Amino acid sequence: MEFRISKLENYSLVEVLEEKLDTNIAPSLKSELVLISGNGERNMVLDLSSCRYCDSSGLSAILVANRLCKNANGTFVLTGLTDAVERLITISQLDTVLNIAYSRSEAAEIISKAESEKQEK
Repeated sequence: MEFRISKLENYSLVEVLEEKLDTNIAPSLKSELVLISGNGERNMVLDLSSCRYCDSSGLSAILVANRLCKNANGTFVLTGLTDAVERLITISQLDTVLNIAYSRSEAAEIISKAESEKQEK
C-alpha cells in the first residue's frame, strides 16, 4: 500500500508509506489527491515522514495538493519532512509557498487557525 488516507475532523490526512516519492508513485498520489478534493475536502495534510527521497514528480504532486486546496478555499499543510526532502523543498524555494509543519498536531493547528480566520471574514 502506497498511501494511508484518514478523514479527520476538519481535514484529510494523507500519509505516503513509501521511501521514495518519485515517478513510480507520484501519479497515483496525484489521483488520490484529486479524488479527495473531488469528494469536497478543502483541507489536507500530507505526511511524508516515511519518505527519504523526493524527485520533481513528487514535488509536482505536492504542488497539485496545494493548488487543489487553494482552489477550494482550503488549506494544505506538509509535514514529516526528512532532512533530504526538506533540503529539496528549500532549494526549490517551495518553503516560501507551502505551509510546512513539524508535527501532525502543528499541522492540525495551522488548519484550525485558517478555518477560524475564514469564519471571521
